[in-house]
This record gives sequence, C-alpha cells and structure tokens, in this order.
Amino acid sequence: MTKLKIGLALGSGSSRGWSHIGVINALAEQGITPDIVCGTSMGALVGASYSAGNLAKLEKWVSVLTKFDTARLFEVNSTFNGFVNTQRLHHLFNELVASNDSLIEDLPKKYASVATDLETGREIWLKKGPLLEAVWSSISLPGLFPAIRKNDKWLVDGGLVNPVPVSVCRAMGADVVIAVNLNGDIVGKRFRKLQKVEKKTVESEAVITNGVMDKFTEMVEGYTASLFSTKKDKDQSPSLFETIASSVNITQDRITKSRMVGDPPDILLSPKLSQIGLLELYRGNEAIAEGEKCVKRMLPDIQRILDVGI
Repeated sequence: MTKLKIGLALGSGSSRGWSHIGVINALAEQGITPDIVCGTSMGALVGASYSAGNLAKLEKWVSVLTKFDTARLFEVNSTFNGFVNTQRLHHLFNELVASNDSLIEDLPKKYASVATDLETGREIWLKKGPLLEAVWSSISLPGLFPAIRKNDKWLVDGGLVNPVPVSVCRAMGADVVIAVNLNGDIVGKRFRKLQKVEKKTVESEAVITNGVMDKFTEMVEGYTASLFSTKKDKDQSPSLFETIASSVNITQDRITKSRMVGDPPDILLSPKLSQIGLLELYRGNEAIAEGEKCVKRMLPDIQRILDVGI
C-alpha cells in the first residue's frame, strides 16, 4: 500500500505560535512525521525552522527568552513603517531558522508559506526561492513589520487571508492534513491583568546586558504597557495596541472558521492559548507545553484517522 502523505498546516498567532514546537515534538514522539509543512505567519517561521532541521535550536532559544529580550526586538524609528528591529531579528533568523542562501526547493520536506498581496488582497503561496524571504513575507504583520517587496508586489502577513493553510497542504499533495489553529479560544476573552513592568527591573536587566541601551529601551516601561498589557481598571479603555491586537484576533478567528467550513482538515488541533498575548514571546515554555498537551488530548483521534487511511 502507498504510504499516506501527511500535511501539517501551522496557523498564525504571533507569540502563541511557539505552541507549534510542542505540537511537532509530540507528533514526532508518536512516529508521526509530516511530508508537507505549510505555515502562515509564526507558523511559517516555526515550519521553516523545522523543515531546515533547526527546530531544536529555536526551542532552546525560546525556552530562555525573557521579557526584556523580547522588548529589545522592537524599536521606534523615524520612518514609522514598523516597530520591529529587523536587523537584530534577521541575525536571529540566520541562527535559528536558516541561512540567507537556503532555498525552499532544497529542503528535505515540501514547504510553503502564505503571504498577502497588500495591493490586491490576494493570497500568495511561496513554494520556492529563498526560505527566509518566504518567512519574512508571511510574518509581516501590519504595524509591526514593514511590508516585503517580492516579484513587484508588497507582501504582508498571510494571516489576513489564510490563517490556517489547510488548502495549501491539499494543493501540495497531502492525503491527510493535520491543522493547528492557535486562535480558536481567544475571541471574547477579557483582557488579561498582568503586573506592571517595573522600571527598576528593566534598568537592572540593562546593566546585566553590559549597558546595551538605545532610544527604545528608555521607553520600555511605557511601551511595554501596550505590548504586554498591564494591570488596569476593568472600565479603563484598552490601549491602542490592545485594540489592534484584539481586532487582528477577531479577524483571523472569523476567516479561519469560514475557510474551514469549505475545506476542513482531517485532524484539527486547537491549543488553549487565550492567556498568552499577541507579543508575549517570552512565554514560550507555556505555549510549547500546551502544544504537547493538545496532541496528547487528541491522540486517540489522530491514531484512528491515520490508521483508517493506511
């Protein structure tokens, strides 16, 4: 009998995307290895790292990431075309995802990322060419990342059109699609109440990092109040960033539900991640652990579906 081709569709969800690491690890423990990996936004990043054989490096980095480390990935610049320190992030991608000269067609697995054409709103599938370029295009969340220029198109986050790329896996030849939806339980949840980031903590951490301070770190206390949320009165209006983040969550949740009606996956994994904010990248251990738990909860269904298909 012909072996089933398993497709893994890794959905968008920003910091919740670290859960994909736990999902991949838990599936591997059961001997389930996908032949096709498709990702949107953070799913594209984790999927690329996995396909390039660097997932263990990425997991090690994620597991020790702190709140201050996360803040250093952002900066305020005069162009206001994004708040991400692209130079620093690119260096990290080279270490944890792939080198600049890595090509998608050279990967041992079939891989694709999803981006959005900013001018037309069309869905763009990136299935060949530079791997890092495909990742950058897919994760370029408007307002945080600058748009990426590719083939005379300006590309932004693929989560705007296809948050969980089940359709891409099918088109690339998957017989069974395992989809990971990171946004299934986030809409309707109250804003979390986290403790404020104390300025003295930020300053002490800055000393530990050999005094690496820039204009952004002087604004950490105030800016991280928007990035990571703070404890506030329930009647206080949400910050600008909280409003944007919640709007993105709602949009992606609605699009995901709509698309899955027409093209449902064979296996749907929905980690419970509503407690993790959009940019709380430093909570990776929680996300990874929940990804593993989600696979374990669904293991009977996973095994049944794969056994039936063989």
